[in-house]
Amino acid sequence: MKRQTKIAWVYFIAVILLAGGLLLPNLIAERRQFSKAAISYYGSKGREVTEIQKRLKAWGYYRGAVDGKYGYQTYQAVRYFQSKNGLKVDGIAGRATLYALGLPTGTSTTTNNNVDLLARLIHGEARGEPYEGMVAVGAVVLNRVADSRFPNTIAGVIYQSGAFDVVSDGQINLPPDDKSYKAARDALNGWDPSYGCIYYFNPATATSKWIWSRPLVVKIGNHNFCK
Repeated sequence: MKRQTKIAWVYFIAVILLAGGLLLPNLIAERRQFSKAAISYYGSKGREVTEIQKRLKAWGYYRGAVDGKYGYQTYQAVRYFQSKNGLKVDGIAGRATLYALGLPTGTSTTTNNNVDLLARLIHGEARGEPYEGMVAVGAVVLNRVADSRFPNTIAGVIYQSGAFDVVSDGQINLPPDDKSYKAARDALNGWDPSYGCIYYFNPATATSKWIWSRPLVVKIGNHNFCK
């Protein structure tokens, strides 16, 4: 009887070890996958959290202290930002959210992120316009980045609350075509058909009376570009 009990225990331990050997790699893989997807989340601390807080605070989404601690206020601010910008609302600063905030995600360089985001803005705002007008839309974004009255990053300008209709209606998430990417690169390389403008609008659809007060510099396609 004792021998049978001993064999049973040995068998039981062997099963546990085998299960552990099979499950542990999966658990580690899941942990790594989560770590890659959830870069910063509730309870995180550090420089990345500080940068998230800075951007959210500058854009009006966050009112707490910039202390590098991902607490409840930061969590709620991230959710608010996500809901306003067509992102998955989970309160986690994963790759898509960090990308929208203009922060590195470890999968591509800042330059590539800027080209892609600017191309998305151009595609949403100016597809169907003359090529020169598409580049001009990109140039307006860059002119705002250089202007102290606006956020100092491309992501900051594009995702500034109420700045562009394509952000609020979700068109910013449409895949850009090759023409939009080319226009983004031309704008980033210094071509500015808007001649330094920081505003543009379509006279046929504009509802703001204020925008008509801006000095007109050039008209390209359906857009008026203004200072």
